[in-house]
Amino acid sequence: MTPVTFALGIVLALISGGVIAAVFLRPKPKHEPSPIEETLARLEAQIREMEAQRLKEQGGLQQHLTALNKETVTLSQALRAPNARGRWGELTLKRVAELSGMAPYCDFYEQLSGGGMRPDMVVRLPGNRTLAVDAKVPLAAYLDAETAPTEADRKAALERHAQHLKRHILHLSAREYWTSLQPAPEMVVLFLAGEHFLSAALERDPELLEKAIEKRVMLATPVTLVSVLKGVAYGWRQERLAKNAEELRKIAGEFHERARAFAEVYGDAGKHLAKAVDAYNRSVGSWESRLEPSLRRVRELGVGSSDITSPLPIDMPVRQPNDQGRSQ
Repeated sequence: MTPVTFALGIVLALISGGVIAAVFLRPKPKHEPSPIEETLARLEAQIREMEAQRLKEQGGLQQHLTALNKETVTLSQALRAPNARGRWGELTLKRVAELSGMAPYCDFYEQLSGGGMRPDMVVRLPGNRTLAVDAKVPLAAYLDAETAPTEADRKAALERHAQHLKRHILHLSAREYWTSLQPAPEMVVLFLAGEHFLSAALERDPELLEKAIEKRVMLATPVTLVSVLKGVAYGWRQERLAKNAEELRKIAGEFHERARAFAEVYGDAGKHLAKAVDAYNRSVGSWESRLEPSLRRVRELGVGSSDITSPLPIDMPVRQPNDQGRSQ
């Protein structure tokens, strides 16, 4: 290879390298995103935002569930205490009486210590009758069922719940509240503050309602007790209407008697007025027939300076009330 050929090759290599470098190193035109790429980018941003919001809400929900679980455990523990459970039943009972509009006719009593024989509420019925309501229901077994670790433990706890309720019915029937509340129907209402307490017992003992009725105990939940008290409230309204009707009849009788007495006095006044008009007209006739000719003769003889005005008769008759008007 000659030196000229070698030098020519080097020059060609440099020129080729410069051309290639210029091609690769020149600035590239700016890429404009397509509408599809823009839509995908916005969708991706929204998905990321929604995922972040979901994680945030899930964390808040978990906190609420934890707090609710703590409150449920606290409530369950509180309801296991007889005093707290009885107080809760009393408050629910008062709320039911208020919803039914029977609060003015219900007498509430605080729990008595020492095995007192007084119900939680006494409903005053029309006709001076009363109805006893007891709200002290055993719920320990039902609470055990709610926290049972296995299904078998839950069923066993519900069996105990039905048995406890049945024993309480027998105990309540033996108290015979109606004997100390005469006059009263020979029945007492056992109030359960929740529908689920009764339905759970009926699942284990379907004949529990019939057994309670035989023992003169009526099982009532908030819904059924509201219905019963609504019926009693309707009875009170009917009694008030009957009393109002009797009072209205009495007032109407008194008003009629007073109107009759007034009509008699008024009629007497009309009669006297008619007599007065008749007497006045007779006196006018006497004036015209007797006095006026004499006065005219005196004036003709030169006595008297002016004429005397003669009285006028009354032509309007006095109207007397007729029998038809009295009957109306």
